[in-house]
Amino acid sequence: MITMSSKRSHKLILFYAICCLLLQEKCTDARVCKESERKALLEFKHSLQAMDLSGNDALSSWKSEKCCLWLGVKCNSLTGYVEMLDFSFQYWVVAGTISPSLLKLHHLTSLNFNRNDFNGSLIPEFFGSLKNLKLLDLSNANFRGPIPSLLVNLSMLETLRLGGNDGDVTFRHNLKKMYSVGKLEWLSHLSRLKEVDLSFTNLSNANDWSQIINHLPLLQKLSQRDCDLPSISSSSVSITNSFTSLITLDLSDNNLPSFSIYPWLFNASNNLVSLNLSNNQLKGPIPEDFGNMKAIQHLDLSNNLLNGSISKCIGQLSNLKVLLLAGNSFDGDVLSEAHFSNLIYLKVLDLSYTSLTLKFSSGWIPPFQLNQIKLCSCKLGPHFPDWIRTQVGTQTPYLDTRFVDYLDVSASGISDSLAYWFWDSSYSSMYINMSFNQISGTFPNNSIRIRLLDLSSNNFSGPLPHFSLDLGNMGTINLSKNKFTGSVSPICNITNEGILKLIDLSNNLFSGVVPDCFESFQSLTALNLGDNSFSGSLPSSLGSLTSLEMLSLRGNKFLGELPSSLQNCSKLKFLDLSDNELSGEIPIWIGQRLSPLVFLSLQGNQFRGRIPHQLCGLKCLQILDLSVNKISGTIPPCLNNFTSMAKKESLERRIEHHILYNGLVWFFQVRYADEALLTWKGAKQSYPQLVALNLSRNIFTGKVLQKIGHLMKLEVLDLSRNKFSGNIPTSLSKLTFLSTLDLSYNDLSGKIPTSTQLQSFDPSSFSHNRGLCGPPVSPNCSMVEPSPGKPAVRGEEDSDEFMKWFYTGMGLGFAVGFWGFCSVVFFKRSWRHSYYRYLDNAKDWVYVSFVLLKARLVRKIKALSTRSSFPKP
Repeated sequence: MITMSSKRSHKLILFYAICCLLLQEKCTDARVCKESERKALLEFKHSLQAMDLSGNDALSSWKSEKCCLWLGVKCNSLTGYVEMLDFSFQYWVVAGTISPSLLKLHHLTSLNFNRNDFNGSLIPEFFGSLKNLKLLDLSNANFRGPIPSLLVNLSMLETLRLGGNDGDVTFRHNLKKMYSVGKLEWLSHLSRLKEVDLSFTNLSNANDWSQIINHLPLLQKLSQRDCDLPSISSSSVSITNSFTSLITLDLSDNNLPSFSIYPWLFNASNNLVSLNLSNNQLKGPIPEDFGNMKAIQHLDLSNNLLNGSISKCIGQLSNLKVLLLAGNSFDGDVLSEAHFSNLIYLKVLDLSYTSLTLKFSSGWIPPFQLNQIKLCSCKLGPHFPDWIRTQVGTQTPYLDTRFVDYLDVSASGISDSLAYWFWDSSYSSMYINMSFNQISGTFPNNSIRIRLLDLSSNNFSGPLPHFSLDLGNMGTINLSKNKFTGSVSPICNITNEGILKLIDLSNNLFSGVVPDCFESFQSLTALNLGDNSFSGSLPSSLGSLTSLEMLSLRGNKFLGELPSSLQNCSKLKFLDLSDNELSGEIPIWIGQRLSPLVFLSLQGNQFRGRIPHQLCGLKCLQILDLSVNKISGTIPPCLNNFTSMAKKESLERRIEHHILYNGLVWFFQVRYADEALLTWKGAKQSYPQLVALNLSRNIFTGKVLQKIGHLMKLEVLDLSRNKFSGNIPTSLSKLTFLSTLDLSYNDLSGKIPTSTQLQSFDPSSFSHNRGLCGPPVSPNCSMVEPSPGKPAVRGEEDSDEFMKWFYTGMGLGFAVGFWGFCSVVFFKRSWRHSYYRYLDNAKDWVYVSFVLLKARLVRKIKALSTRSSFPKP
C-alpha cells in the first residue's frame, strides 16, 4: 500500500519535472521572438533616431535573433509575441518618425513613448488601429496638434496619457498646450479607462468635460493640470456622479472658481485619496465638506484666494499625509493643537506665505512625525518653536532618529538664540532655511554636516563654522548678511567627498587673506565673498573653479592685478570685482575667454590704460560698469557690437542646482543678476534686469561713440566726469529705452540732439560742459555764448575736490588738536595741576589788572569833574 503510494508520488514528481522542462524550453524559444515581428521592429527602428547621453546608438542591441531581449521590448513568456514597447528611459531619447510597421505587432498591449522628442509632429492616425492596446503613453514626447478621432477605437484601453510637462523643470521641452481639443465626447466611449492624463492640453472648448468624466465608471486617476478648463455647468452638477472608483484627481492651474468646482467635487466620490486644486480661483474659507473626505491622504489647496479661518475639520482627516495650503491669505488666523489633533500620519506640512500664526502650548508634542516643514512667512516667533525639536529628533553614536528632510522657517519673526541641540539633530536634513529672521548665536566647535543651508539675513556671530559633506551629496552654504568674523580658512576643510555648488559669505565681518584652496571645489557654480574686509591679492586657485557661473568679490580690500588663472572660469556669467584696490590694465582675456558674461563690474578700483578692443567680444553682456577708475584713451568703436545691448535678449539670469535625492529631483535656484549694483550719483543702487553702460569718473578723451545709438536697448548710460569733447552724437536720440542719462562734467559742446527722450531728462544730466545748448539746458542755442576765459571743466572739478579736502582736513586738524590737548590734561596729573594753577594765576592777573584799570579810570574821571567845577578867572 505504502509502495503503491510511493510510486504514484514519484510519477507525479516526474510528470511535474517534465512539464517544467518543456515550459522552460518554450520560454527559451520565446526569446527568439517571431520572425515577422522581428522584421517589423527593425523596420520601426529604421525610421527612428535613438541616442543615449553619450551620443551613441541606444538601440544598438537590436541586431540579434532574440528580439525579446532587445532594449525596450517585452514579449509574452509563453507565446513569444511582442506585447510591450517601452521607450521611457531616463538616460536616452528617441526621435524621428513612428513607422506603421507597428500594426504588424498584433498582440501589442502597451506602447510607451514618455520623455522623448518627436519634434512637434502629429500623433499618428494608425495608433487608433492598435486595438489590443491597454496602455498608451505619449506624455512629454513633444507631439502636437489635434488628438486623432480614431483613438475612440481603442476599446481595450485602460491607461491614456497625453499630458505635457509634468512639473519636471529639468526636462528638455516646454510642452505647454501640446494639443488643442474640442469636445471630449469620444473619451466616453473608452469605458475601460482607469487612468487619464490630459495635462497641458487646451480644453477651453470642452464644456462637456465634467459630464464625460461622470460616465467613466472605472476611472481611478484623472489629471487635467493647466488645461484652461471651462467652469462646470449646473447641469453637470445635477447629474449623479458615477465615478465612485476615483481616487486621484488633479485639476490644478485651471483658474476654476469656487462656485464651479465645489458642488461638483462634493457630489463626487468620497473615496478620493489625492486631491490637487492648487493655482485656481478658490475663494472664502475652506468648506467644512472637506472634513467628509475621510480617505484623503494628499490635499493641495495652495496658491488660491482662500481666506478667513481654517476649520478644525482638517484636523479630523486621520489619513492625511500631505497638507499643502501655501500661498493663501489666512491673515490673522491662529492655528492651535486642535487643528492637528488627529493627523497622526502627516508627513508634509506647507503653510508658507499664508500669514498664519502658529500658537501651541509649551511642551506640546505633535501626534505626527514630519518629513517636510514649510512655514515660510508664518508667525512663529519670537522664540524658536519647541515642537520642532520633537520633529528633528536626536542623534547619538548608536542611534539616529531624525526624520526632517526639509525645514523652512524663513521670515517667520524668530528673534531667539539657536540652541546647540539643533545642530546635533539636523544631521540628515536635506534643506534648512532660516533666513530673514533675527536668530542669533554661535556654532558648536564640532563639524556640522550640511546639504542645503540658508541662514542669510540673521544675527549669527562668531567664527565661520566647520562644515562637511557626505559622499555623493550636493551642498550649498548661504551665510550672507550676518555678523560672522575672523578668517574663512575653515572652508578649506570642507570634506570634498560631496559636491559643493554654492558658497555665499557676503555682507559679514570676515577679514584677512582668502585662502588659496579652491582646487577642491571644481563643481562650485556660485561664490560670493562680497562686502567683507578681505585683503591681499586674489588667490590664483580661483582659476580652478571651471564650473563657476557667478563670482562676486565686491566691497573688500583686494589689491594687485587679476590672476591670469581666472580666464579658466570660462562659464562665468556674473563677475563683480567692484570697490576694491585692484590695479593694472584690464586683461584682454576677459573678452576672449569669458564670453558668456552678462554682468561685468570693475567699478571703484585702480585700473588704468585703455579699454581693450577684445572686450567687444562679450556678445551676451548687458551690464558693463568700469566707473571710478583711471582708464584713459577713447572708447573703442567696436563697443557698439554688444549684441545683448543692441537687441535685448531674454538671457537666463539664474543658476539652477539640481539636487538628486532618494530618486527625486529637488531644485534650488540662486538669482544672481537681481543683485547687480551700479553707482549712480555717488550712491549704490540695485538695477535688476536692465541694460546699462557706466564709464563715469575716468579719464576718457575724444568724442562720444558716434554709433552709440546702435545699443538700442540701453536703459542706463553714464559717461559723466571724463574729458569727452565735441558734439553729442545724434544717434543718442535713438535710445528710446533710456531711463537714466548722465553726461555732466565733460568738455562737450554744440546742440543737444532733439528727441522726446533726451529733452525729458533733467538739465543736471548735461551740466558742467563747455558749450552745450538747446533743451533742456537752454531754450535755444542763440542764447548761449561760451566764455573764452572760462576755465576748463576739469579745473572746476579739481577745485571742488580741493576745497572738499581742505575743509575736511581743517575739521580733522581741529578735532585732533582739541582732543589731544584734553587727553594730555586728563591723564597727566602734574600737567593738569600746572594748567589749573596757570588758570588761577591768569584769573588773578586779569582781576587785579581790571581793578587797577578801573581805579585809574575813576581817579581820572574825578579829576576831570573837579577841574570843571572851578570858575574860570
